[in-house]
Amino acid sequence: MVLPLDLLGPVKRRVGKFLLERTMRDGIDLRKLRFLPDSFTLPIKRDGLDPLPDLMQTQADEPVKKLATMFGRGVWLVTGYDEAREVLAGDQADWSNDLGQFVSQEGRTAEEQIGGLGMTDPPLHTQLRKYLTPEFTMRRLARLEPGIEAIVRSRLDAMEAAGADGSGIDLVEQFAFAVPFDVICDLLGLPVEDRARFFDLGVARFDLSQGGAGAFGAAAHTRDFLINAVREQRQDPGDGLIGALLQEYGDELDDVTLGGIADGVFLGGYETSASMLALGTYLIATTPDAGRMLRSDPESVNKVVEELLRHLCVVQLAFLRFAKQDVVVGGVTIQEGDAVGVSLLAANRDPRLGPDLDTFDPTRDPVRHLSFGWGMHRCVGAELARMELRIALRMLAERFPDLTMAVDIDDLDFRKLSAVYGVEALPVMLWGELEETA
Repeated sequence: MVLPLDLLGPVKRRVGKFLLERTMRDGIDLRKLRFLPDSFTLPIKRDGLDPLPDLMQTQADEPVKKLATMFGRGVWLVTGYDEAREVLAGDQADWSNDLGQFVSQEGRTAEEQIGGLGMTDPPLHTQLRKYLTPEFTMRRLARLEPGIEAIVRSRLDAMEAAGADGSGIDLVEQFAFAVPFDVICDLLGLPVEDRARFFDLGVARFDLSQGGAGAFGAAAHTRDFLINAVREQRQDPGDGLIGALLQEYGDELDDVTLGGIADGVFLGGYETSASMLALGTYLIATTPDAGRMLRSDPESVNKVVEELLRHLCVVQLAFLRFAKQDVVVGGVTIQEGDAVGVSLLAANRDPRLGPDLDTFDPTRDPVRHLSFGWGMHRCVGAELARMELRIALRMLAERFPDLTMAVDIDDLDFRKLSAVYGVEALPVMLWGELEETA
């Protein structure tokens, strides 16, 4: 029997709903995925620092494109800037960020449940964000500046000692990961003796090479670590964010909720800043104008940092959105229940924003970008990230004005499939070429 065209849509939707319900009932779970279908990996693959040509061609041809169907739901990719903002700022009546509907919670402990600001909806999202927003105002952040400068200075001193023989260093290990790790640990108020174990837990957090299994497993470990940190500080609050929230909201925040909030701060502020510092240093080392601007004045520093944020956009995809009803985006109808991924990298290079956006130009007037997201799920720590980048990159450029790359870009080991793009190591010479330091 052939159904009339006007009946195909409703029938397909009912079949999709049935398949999804059966999927969840039978325990199929994103946590158990060991790989991602090829069609899903387009927005998290790159050619060096640049998006794949196929991604930008997709933007030119179909800024709102259906990639595939999974568990009876359509999976869409949005690459155009205007269309991306439309989704990210969408009404909560149209969109949900609740990833839990794709992840079976049966048999999971409280520590293993899916949550966090980026994966929750109002009213829970509103309630969680109210605890953090006051801690990230410009007035509160100003008090962190001297501590960040001290951390950066200490790491620069260690770099200078390590590279004193002219043999070069790995900037990822010595600086790019070390600075944000120290900053986030100070911010959260984690004791020094706990930091080594915490560092080991963070490495696999954003790795998607094993599908959802590796990322979800790493997330469970970091959440468990931070929940235990909350339990320990409940009796004796530290002088960081965890201690401050315990003292102000301890009666209304249980250990799991506050541990989840702390995990969200770690999630948003560690790996992203580390990748920005590493890849940003590469661009500064290979773009003389950028280094000179960082050493000149605060206005120039701001301009360089904004262009780095736009061009690199290390957070490749925004948190998934799920349509709560049929929604039209860029003239395309996305059906109820469908999942939508927004390529922040592609959106930041949309030609509609200006010319030559596929190049890094530190002299460019700042271009509006989506590197911190948009709407109610915009990164709450955006201004802290900017402050950290401005301080760290300025002090690096001042201390080592002749810093150069020790290898070509083709020899760098970029992450193959990661929600946060980065590089495993960045060999640099602190005082220029080796023969010049003899």
